[in-house]
Amino acid sequence: MIQSMTGFAERSFDSPTLRVKFAIKSLNHRFFDWSYKGAAIGDLENRLRLLCQKRLHRGRIEVILDLHFPHPSSWDVTVNVGLMEKIVSALDRASRRLQHEIQVTADSLLRIPQIMELRRKEFSDAEAAFLERCFGRTLDDVLAARAQEGKKTAVQLKTHVINVRKAVARLERLIRKHPKTLRHKLRRKVKEANNAASASPERLDEEVAYLTQRYDVSEELHRLKCHLETALQTMASPKGEPAGKMLDFLAQELYREANTLNSKSQDIDVTREGLLIKGEVESIRQQVQNLE
Repeated sequence: MIQSMTGFAERSFDSPTLRVKFAIKSLNHRFFDWSYKGAAIGDLENRLRLLCQKRLHRGRIEVILDLHFPHPSSWDVTVNVGLMEKIVSALDRASRRLQHEIQVTADSLLRIPQIMELRRKEFSDAEAAFLERCFGRTLDDVLAARAQEGKKTAVQLKTHVINVRKAVARLERLIRKHPKTLRHKLRRKVKEANNAASASPERLDEEVAYLTQRYDVSEELHRLKCHLETALQTMASPKGEPAGKMLDFLAQELYREANTLNSKSQDIDVTREGLLIKGEVESIRQQVQNLE
């Protein structure tokens, strides 16, 4: 299945005790790479990562969570009354000793960090389930964006693959003329070397057979056709398995065969077609880097 590795989604959700905003960005990466920023949610982060990893096989996943607790029941407030009494008693003793009243307000006492502690309660099961659902729905949007981008890339890839197939078909027609072309070139070179004297037909046949075998590209063309067929099958596969790695591998093999074909070429038309194939394959290689 063709699916891009790039996508973005942002959604906000509300419950009686939580106000949630998820932003998920998916970028290119060779493997699954998780990055989380935002409110500390403890072990729930691992649950979100596992949920994401089940649905996305590759890519750098950047998750930002903006979390608010509007309901008072989400908080625990602890006041250290004993410490307050101790501070007030110490100030009374200081006032008597200095013979000057030291006034202290409750507001100033509460500003002392050790006096009052405001702590968020642990997530209830319902709140944890709500956060997972919110994350899942945002992830749905990311997957939809990746699928949409993947469709566009698939159209472009198919165009490049078809162009390579057409070039291979033209090459097959060209190589059928190779023996005749080589014979003509050899006869001309022999005449030039021997001052217009022609070589014996037997000797000429031997040289043509040798050069035809040496510069034969039929195997390269056969492998190119096989790789192209596999690429088309991979792109058309209804399975949910990622296609990016396989297409990347096939693109490398196509490029290797095109290089070998060009190195054997003794004909300008064959070289031209080989260069066209390399250009198309290079475009394929660049595009599959963005596929899962």
